[in-house]
Amino acid sequence: MKVSSVSVLDEATFRRQDPTSLTDLLRGQPGVDITSNGSFGKSSSVYLRGAPSDASVLMIDGIRLRSATAGGAAFQYLDPRMFDRAEIVRGPRGSLYGADAVGGVIQLFTPDGDEEGPQPRISVGGGSFNTQRLSAGISGREGGTRYSFAGSHFNTDGQPIRRGGEDKGYDNTSALARVAHTFESGAEVGVLALRARGNNEYDGGENDFVQQVAGIYGELPVTDTWRSRLTLSEARDELDTVDNFGSSVIDTRTQTARWQNNFQFGAHELIAGAEISEDRVSSTNDFAVTSRDNTAVFTQGLLDFSPFAIQASLRYDDNEAYGDEVTGSLALGYDLDNYHTLRASIGTAFKAPSFNDLYWPNSGNPELNPEKSETVEVGVRGQYNQWFWDWAAFQNDYDDLIAWAPTPSGLWAPQNVNNARIRGAELSSGVEISGWTLQAAFTYLDPEDQDTGDRLARRATQSVRLDADRALGDWSLGGSLIAQNHRYDNAANTQRLNGYGLVNLRAGWQFAPLWNARVTLENAFDKEYETSSDYINAGRAGFLSVHFGQ
Repeated sequence: MKVSSVSVLDEATFRRQDPTSLTDLLRGQPGVDITSNGSFGKSSSVYLRGAPSDASVLMIDGIRLRSATAGGAAFQYLDPRMFDRAEIVRGPRGSLYGADAVGGVIQLFTPDGDEEGPQPRISVGGGSFNTQRLSAGISGREGGTRYSFAGSHFNTDGQPIRRGGEDKGYDNTSALARVAHTFESGAEVGVLALRARGNNEYDGGENDFVQQVAGIYGELPVTDTWRSRLTLSEARDELDTVDNFGSSVIDTRTQTARWQNNFQFGAHELIAGAEISEDRVSSTNDFAVTSRDNTAVFTQGLLDFSPFAIQASLRYDDNEAYGDEVTGSLALGYDLDNYHTLRASIGTAFKAPSFNDLYWPNSGNPELNPEKSETVEVGVRGQYNQWFWDWAAFQNDYDDLIAWAPTPSGLWAPQNVNNARIRGAELSSGVEISGWTLQAAFTYLDPEDQDTGDRLARRATQSVRLDADRALGDWSLGGSLIAQNHRYDNAANTQRLNGYGLVNLRAGWQFAPLWNARVTLENAFDKEYETSSDYINAGRAGFLSVHFGQ
């Protein structure tokens, strides 16, 4: 029984839409908003229920990726062709994932090689702005061993990110290796490595980046009802910048050991575990502190007395930089019948101050406390043979928001000064019938600064996404409509950014067994729009690609 708000983007969705960026795929999904400083690899923020990137968690095959200095994850540097599935879990998840899981968790999954024998795949394409894309991989299963290897390259001359500016290019080379083996006893071991590196141009400079996750795990069936899993991982975010102010290097790494135990008692489930992590920063900037440790214990229980279910979770974190925090949640679910489920939940979470907030040279504030939040939610879902609908309403109250404010000395520094309340509702639906795949999502948001009454910056209050795809024998046709109303670029609500509507079109042709061609036309009506002041997004762009094995 589902007691939370979750959206799943499956392999078919990735293939149909064939997006040039991960943010294009996420834009307009229930509860999701995207802002960016341009297109093609430029800095982007992913908002979940109004919580920005540094107040949401990004996981890749169970390993968290983020920058310890900036606080959030650089979604713009991840090639969507490295993944075949995504889950968007909305609402606080601090009791399982710790700091920053305020708005929710976005989980990306790489191909796991569950088909027997080798399954090769190749894709070649290009299009507007002198863009080239190349990807290749192989995955499969041999006995108890599953494997997936892939590589990709994306290169574009780009377009101006400001009106009247010069084209700003972007290139990205990514590689993936994933191997797992299941023994006859049911024990399993596996390794994962995903790395993306490239170059990104912007006004006044450029940067070289590295995004990387690596991990190894072992899972043991201790008894028929108890499975124990130990994961050792490292996530890395590196940015080498050259601009008008000089050059700098910021390299952050997070090493984590996580021990999780799953107990299954019929329909009931218990999770218990512990986690130790260390953030380390290596930089040409003179940070006062360059590392911090975090130790946590957590538990979650699900009691399923069909048609009624209850889920409770609790986590304790002890952080070297900002002390200890306790988070928890309680969720209830009730099956009205075989098709309809009611749910309600309450949960707490916190956002940790980043290294930039705490220790940036001459402006960091080591006395900062974490931001805290409490969320209540109610929802109902209808699930039928060929279609579903889901509605949820929520309120998230924030305390001790970190914002720049003047100090007694007259300087500005991050301080715990603001309180906010975000109310909202989400409605989504999908159907597959007679060759049609239809999906719709609507999000309403009321993000208010409780101290001023103004709307929180860069949040739209209404967004709509409609996706329609039709299979016609060897052909397929589809399109997406994404629309949002206006937003404000600043806290005082004096810089208004107009709303916009985008139409994306796509077509596919399977011209031989295992071979297909795809055409996409993004922003078909060449709408000029901005989600950050003075930064324009891509205009009309067309792409053609040929694929083998996918």
